[in-house]
Amino acid sequence: MTTLATPRTARRAPGSAAALTLTAAATLLALMNYCAPAATLAETARGLHAGPTAQIWLMSSISLGLSAALLAAGSLADDHGRKRTFVIGAAALAVSSVACALAPNAPVFIAGRIAQGAASAALLVTGLGILGASFESGPRRARATGMWGAMVGLGIALGPIAAAGLTVAAGWRSWYWATVAAAVLLGAAAARGLGESRAERPRGLDVPGLVTMSLGVAALLAAITWGRTGWTAPGVLALFAAAAVLLAAFTLVEARRREPMVDLALFRRPAFLLSVSGALVTGLSVIGIMTYLATMMILVMGLSPVGAALVLAIWSALSFVVALQAHRLPARLPVRRLLAGGFALAAGSELAMAGLAPGAHWWRLAPGLAAAGVASGVTNAMLARLAVESVPAGRASMGAGANNTARYIGASLGVAIVGAIATGSGHDPSALAHGTNVALVVSAAAALAYAGLALVIRERA
Repeated sequence: MTTLATPRTARRAPGSAAALTLTAAATLLALMNYCAPAATLAETARGLHAGPTAQIWLMSSISLGLSAALLAAGSLADDHGRKRTFVIGAAALAVSSVACALAPNAPVFIAGRIAQGAASAALLVTGLGILGASFESGPRRARATGMWGAMVGLGIALGPIAAAGLTVAAGWRSWYWATVAAAVLLGAAAARGLGESRAERPRGLDVPGLVTMSLGVAALLAAITWGRTGWTAPGVLALFAAAAVLLAAFTLVEARRREPMVDLALFRRPAFLLSVSGALVTGLSVIGIMTYLATMMILVMGLSPVGAALVLAIWSALSFVVALQAHRLPARLPVRRLLAGGFALAAGSELAMAGLAPGAHWWRLAPGLAAAGVASGVTNAMLARLAVESVPAGRASMGAGANNTARYIGASLGVAIVGAIATGSGHDPSALAHGTNVALVVSAAAALAYAGLALVIRERA
């Protein structure tokens, strides 16, 4: 069996309660902010005079900044201090949120959202790294990473609801002012309450790796986002080509460096491979379809934006509850089997939601959303644990960066693919219902394929 890496500490580190509280709060804030525009897009677009193409960027721009910065932020945190990176991330989130709140037009707002994504990356990856340094491997760490996974579900649930409520009360800009206040409080609390941690043997700054990886992922995400307006447009093809060249260059750079930002040999570790591929499939098959379901409920089922967000909360709220309790699962069950079961349940839940027709009642989705919530709770908790434990001691933030980069690249691909499938037959309610049903089946197939992979991959002796 592969021995999973553990931090130097063999006991609970001082300040671990503060570490858990602050990293959970940061994850909650980052995911709420990530999902907020799902319920406020119409008002935001009107306020910024954004056309159809700009609206795609209003929704997706944060993914670009987030995905491009995750690995870089993780490596910098491990080498130069996780607390320092966390506090800088909170400050950057506050500043970028001011830019969004004051944005006079769509380009300024989009730039602010990209910056919010980069700031959120620093919070997310340092959060898991701090937990890895604060809790020994075993039940305590399982409980802590389960809390981190639970905050992902809770943030997805609360973000659209809170943003919609603030928009009704005080306009769409009020959400971003609220984010400013929350980020300032978070940064101040972290500066006082967190202890510093870093790798025992910090590595030198890998500038070529950092630049090629960040620009390559940014080009890929920009191509996917822009591609929704036409995949054969010259600009889209140029971005895909640039992404391929930059990511190939990154691979060559990392293979030749003595101390790379990402050790490519990690992909030979079954646990690391399961962590990264599981995060990718989560984005593709779960986040992609769930992001689109809110729109489908509005256009096909006739629900209001707030009503759609509340129905979708069946999934995200159960994900939160189950992730909190995932540490109670029998320790003798291998993580790969729990992942296989979770993704198989996710596939079944998506098939249960298929067969929709215009005018269907919201409760038609309820059983499938409930099953999907249980599945997401288990898989989020297990993937968070693997992200920390599948990498060498001292590289927990880098492991979290790799996991989350895969998750949000998968989410961007998933949203693009699901949107293309769902609207492929037309935009009237009947055509959208048919397209959504096809997208649900395709998403289920992807989840089931990963469940099979998790059973096939075995840890090395």
